[in-house]
Amino acid sequence: MVLPDAPSLIPFPASVRLGDGSVPLGSVRLGGDPDAAALLGADLAERIGDEAFHGPVGDAGTTEILLEIDPATGSAEGYTLDASDGRIRITGHGAAGLFYGTRTLLQLLRHDAGWSVPAVRVEDAPRFAYRGVMLDVARHFFGVADVQRYIDRAAALKFNHLHLHLSDDQGWRIQIDSWPLLAERGGASEVGGGAGGFYPKDDFRAIVAYAATRHVTVVPEIDLPGHTHAVGVGYPELVEQPAIDDKTRAESETLNQPLPERGVPYTGWSVGHSSLRIHDERTYALIEDVLTEIAELTPGPYLHLGGDECLGTSAADFALFFERAGRIAAATGKTPIAWHEAGAVADIAEGMIGQYWAGAVPEGAHREHAAHFVERGGALILSPSDRAYLDMKPRADFPLGLAWAGLVPLRLAYAWEPTAVLDDVPADAILGVEAPLWTETVSTLAEADRLVFPRIAAPAEIAWSPQDGPERTWESFRTRVAGLVEAWEAAGIAVDRATVDDALEDAAPADAAHPAPATTQENA
Repeated sequence: MVLPDAPSLIPFPASVRLGDGSVPLGSVRLGGDPDAAALLGADLAERIGDEAFHGPVGDAGTTEILLEIDPATGSAEGYTLDASDGRIRITGHGAAGLFYGTRTLLQLLRHDAGWSVPAVRVEDAPRFAYRGVMLDVARHFFGVADVQRYIDRAAALKFNHLHLHLSDDQGWRIQIDSWPLLAERGGASEVGGGAGGFYPKDDFRAIVAYAATRHVTVVPEIDLPGHTHAVGVGYPELVEQPAIDDKTRAESETLNQPLPERGVPYTGWSVGHSSLRIHDERTYALIEDVLTEIAELTPGPYLHLGGDECLGTSAADFALFFERAGRIAAATGKTPIAWHEAGAVADIAEGMIGQYWAGAVPEGAHREHAAHFVERGGALILSPSDRAYLDMKPRADFPLGLAWAGLVPLRLAYAWEPTAVLDDVPADAILGVEAPLWTETVSTLAEADRLVFPRIAAPAEIAWSPQDGPERTWESFRTRVAGLVEAWEAAGIAVDRATVDDALEDAAPADAAHPAPATTQENA
């Protein structure tokens, strides 16, 4: 049920039982787990004011918020929240579960005569283990502080992975000691000709550490063997001449963007023209060094190898390359991930995870390629571009974003089921869901916010909430989204209110405006 007279909850929990009355927060004392208390205390202070944290224990006007970890069977990300009898107790099955319980508490806050939360008992745990967002920092570079703020936005909605797209034609964004020109030269550009930038290793460590405090795992991606023009800015001898076709020429002319030229920074956004030199042994020395250094920086279990839109690489060379690159990645001790095109390779590394980006209704070989990861002992992350891509325009006149996969209004972003996209893949082979944000048209966090909010709420709920939950309906969801706008804006998020208004007025069938699934990713 939707809680009456209370802030909205997204993603909606597995179980919500509403009691009578509310628990006031005029004066608060936090107790229990110190790490969770420190984070929640900072968030509460920002929302309700520092003056709320002065009440002594036992004072009649003070509400105690007790934060505890009590390991239990089931997900370590599960929790219970009990607000009743003038106190609030959040019990996590693990540290992550306790953190997620505090995120639910923040959504329950309401302000009438004073701050309070409704009397309620919540029992909750996630549906999918992998709940991700992706930020493309290659097309436009985002500094550490902005990435950390993006982590906060994602963690508040119980996402637990941040996929960082660290390299592309337009820029290389991470320091590599053994190949310094990758960042020094390859990082000094971006779409439109800006200064670009890259993360020195200490900056990348700061992102990883910050994410960890919010139970977010960083997934670094080095896109190979295509999307590698920036490699050639530092080391031109390791890339092929750009494969420029009529489509690339026409797109560059239409957009008034330059054509790619080997060794020269590329500031356009055409795709598919670049390739590493597949038969040069020095190429594999670079890959081994790069992946080894990144693996050492990243405590999480994954390394993303890209593998999409290698239009300048023959199928035979792509297979040769990806078989070898997969083995190199696995030798670092990490589990490799690749975009689903890599599933065309017969001998991909065993256990490699595929990330599916084609349409919610697969066409052509997309289904077969994705299923091959499962046949090789791996799993799948679902990111259907016509549903989950946050850079697709929500409506035709929106000034940011692209529309190669079609328009994606909020209703369409909510109208898909991960286990139904690839109906020949077992449900237990779906590791989870990821919502990517590509940044051809996005250069600031405020611009990212306008594309992301409110639509990020859809993959958040799809990834977390029970499929058959009573509130997993469009009518409930759009009402709860509207109920969160004020809190998002109070947190400094630039919400696209028109998308919310469109959703509240929308009564059309969910698939009425569903575009034909794309056959090329066009931007990754």
